[in-house]
Amino acid sequence: MSSTSSSLLTTTKAAALLHCSRQHVVDLCDNGTLPFVRAGTHRRIRQDDVERLLRPPFRREVEKSLWLHRAVAGKLVADPVRGMALARRNLAHRREVHSDGSADTWFDAWERLLDEGVDAVVDMITARTDIAAELRQNTPFAGLLTERKRLKVLAAFDATHPRAAMSA
Repeated sequence: MSSTSSSLLTTTKAAALLHCSRQHVVDLCDNGTLPFVRAGTHRRIRQDDVERLLRPPFRREVEKSLWLHRAVAGKLVADPVRGMALARRNLAHRREVHSDGSADTWFDAWERLLDEGVDAVVDMITARTDIAAELRQNTPFAGLLTERKRLKVLAAFDATHPRAAMSA
């Protein structure tokens, strides 16, 4: 495997990355929390699986926003001129509505990102980082997806991300 993130780690190395004991890593492997492969009698764990454990999961609404923005990314790639123009119009309108300066930080961040171009925008809106999640919550891409497409994405999200059962 060529990339660092997909390299195989020993349980000792995985434990060091997770800041836990080697036995805890073995337990995570044995209970199915951490996928592994066998190399003889030894467990080997993909580095990206270890890194996944280090990232806390997003809240449901943040995951839903990520799914919607993946669809937005598809529209941007298919028609970048229209998508970027819409984002710039929406951003200008929001600046007028919020002329008190309360949201300038987000507006400025979006303007810089739009100036970097479609590739930078697509990378950001589909990223699993805190800053990307914040930017998605202040998206200038309202109206890029049709209502039908938006509802279809939300239905697909709900079908693949069932809500946790309510405790009695």
